Amino acid sequence: MEELIKFGHSTIIINSLEEMMLNMEPHKITKLESDKKVWFSMWFLGAIITFGIALFPMFYRLIENRNYHFKKEETLEKQVIKHLQDQNKTPLKTSNHPHKRNPKIWTIAIILVIPVFIITYLLSKDLATHEAEQEKFLTHAFPERIFMTQTIPIKTYALITVVTLGFGIIYWLYKIVNQYNAHYRAHVQIEKKISSLMEEKN
Repeated sequence: MEELIKFGHSTIIINSLEEMMLNMEPHKITKLESDKKVWFSMWFLGAIITFGIALFPMFYRLIENRNYHFKKEETLEKQVIKHLQDQNKTPLKTSNHPHKRNPKIWTIAIILVIPVFIITYLLSKDLATHEAEQEKFLTHAFPERIFMTQTIPIKTYALITVVTLGFGIIYWLYKIVNQYNAHYRAHVQIEKKISSLMEEKN
């Protein structure tokens, strides 16, 4: 069986996932709260109406959601490691997750303007690093599975921002918000499928 899961402009291809999970012990994936998405158009419109004030809660949510998802991914990886150990397989070391960022400090800091550019860059870099490490981990855990990361052209976004004298940061923010949302959507589908297969095993 082959399934395609859209991931932004990329695709996650899951080949014969049932076969990969066939021998998995009946451990259920820990039920965690779903990732929350940020809708850029709504917050940007709110920022215009409130003369920029709405940017503060938007950045807070972006960072808080990022922290939650990376923590959630650590929990899922621990369960995959447990699965591999139960099958006497040597798991890859848990991927190097980007460290937690303080949402309150960064949110307050954007009043100085420059931190807006810094945190946008860090959010982009963190997602790119996270997806690359996750691909490495999952490829080792499930060789039959091909996990394709998104294209996050940080240098291109930075160049656009410089050429437009800083106004390009709006486009950069728009793109990175959508890329985080795409990442969250892809994980919802994967987690549901794995949970379903585990229940069938039970």
